[in-house]
Amino acid sequence: MLGTAPIRRTDTADVVVVGAGLAGLAAAHELAGAGLAVTVVEAADAVGGRMATTDADGYRLDHGAHLLCADWPELNRFPAFAALTLRPFAPGAVVRGTERTVRLGGARALRPGAGGAAGGGTGSTGGSARHTARSLGTALDAARLRAQLARLAATAPERLLARPEQPAARAWAARGVPSRTVGTLLRPLVAALTADPGLTTSSRVVDLALRGFARRGLALPAGGASTLPGLLAAALPRGTVRTGVRAVAVSANAVETDGGGTLGCRAVLIATGARDAAALLPGVRVPRYHPVTVLHHAADAAPPPADPALVLDGDRRGPVTHTAVASAVDPSRTPPGRTLVTSVVLGANALAPPGVLDEAVRPQLGALYGVDARRWELLAVHHEPHAVPAMPAPHDARRPVRVLTGLYLCGDHRDTGTPQGALRSALRAAEAVRRDFGVPACPRPVLRAA
Repeated sequence: MLGTAPIRRTDTADVVVVGAGLAGLAAAHELAGAGLAVTVVEAADAVGGRMATTDADGYRLDHGAHLLCADWPELNRFPAFAALTLRPFAPGAVVRGTERTVRLGGARALRPGAGGAAGGGTGSTGGSARHTARSLGTALDAARLRAQLARLAATAPERLLARPEQPAARAWAARGVPSRTVGTLLRPLVAALTADPGLTTSSRVVDLALRGFARRGLALPAGGASTLPGLLAAALPRGTVRTGVRAVAVSANAVETDGGGTLGCRAVLIATGARDAAALLPGVRVPRYHPVTVLHHAADAAPPPADPALVLDGDRRGPVTHTAVASAVDPSRTPPGRTLVTSVVLGANALAPPGVLDEAVRPQLGALYGVDARRWELLAVHHEPHAVPAMPAPHDARRPVRVLTGLYLCGDHRDTGTPQGALRSALRAAEAVRRDFGVPACPRPVLRAA
């Protein structure tokens, strides 16, 4: 529950959590469930951090490109998520080329135009006229990749983690996957999962992400990405979360704020992004980040097919890496009868000005969906230069969360750059706090709902 009471020097708590993003709120949820008094301070005016959603005239527009996987066990770890509804994409993912469409995770390659035009629309960019029907490889290439995804789904995570670690592109080449398959089928899928179109991410991280995709598919949270931090915040005792409060210094037993007030405590957990954590705690490693830009279009004038599929561009006809009719996946994101298309731009293209990007993506989206996207209304462009921590090989997905007794860290930069990584690091940090306090874990936390 949010609170606006001013901080006083007499305020005390067992644990002060700095940052009300997904990791900070998850850790607070876990610690409060173990019976500890927790205070969460957040510099912004709202909770959620990078998992923010804006309501614009009835449209629910995510600021980021967060894809969830029902295979993540962490989603079942928090009682607050009992109210979470996942809206699944159509099984697998659709990779569209100029004259051919392939469904990964499905049973077959689609004929041209099936499930939406593969090469029609208003044209394309990037010289797609050079591509042929074999631009996505052969039907055998797609079948072999689907077979490899099926093997990943059946492989225990421990075995995947025991494999030699390399950059993903190099690892798949070593496994005999043809470069055309990597470039046109695997690259856009891995980019959607990791925000890394260059395939430099650790092969272990990619294998685990692909395993989850192959096992349970991908989903969006009903109502937008902010639903997850919102549920965690609402389940905390009243007054636990204080927004508009910026921490400027921390120690093992106090947090100083920019208003001059100090919160005394027995422990401090820094749950901000890596850059803000390093400002409070010099020496924290700040990783390289993958930039992400998300464009939202109202497509009512020329709506694409109402297919809840994740659509990938195998031919790189423009800056969009992946796109979806978000209103088909999650109808709660639009007013009744409206169509919302959400598209994601990664890599260097994500740094382009919004107007330039919007102009560049419309021909590409028209080709992917087989409609005239020039008539669509641009609702919003959200750019985050520090959206996803890079995870190059070798990548330590269990970076230390305990600095010393009384001082802890959590966040996706301590694990993997995904919502799952944020939740996992929060659980590890909460466990470290409990262990140092000598407090046993509560297997089924019961929190007082606001």
